[in-house]
Amino acid sequence: MTEMKDNSYKFICNRDCEYFPCHETDCPEKFNCLFCYCPLYALGEECGGNFTYTENGIKDCSSCMVPHSENAYEHIMAKSRALIELVRKK
Repeated sequence: MTEMKDNSYKFICNRDCEYFPCHETDCPEKFNCLFCYCPLYALGEECGGNFTYTENGIKDCSSCMVPHSENAYEHIMAKSRALIELVRKK
């Protein structure tokens, strides 16, 4: 548990949220709420998550636990360059 305290900015478990947990999980104590809304959604198929597309072409992330995992911070920070490039003004 020491590692979690030293890196407390990487993990937040908000059990007081009315939607907690917003995805099905067997380990609610390891459910990371830091990225409540996934910043990688805009990357489409390059996000690295477990998603599908609806028949209307909408990305459905309801089965994805990537932003809610214990290592979500590392994954999302590793993808941040791709997000910057996506919005960079050319």
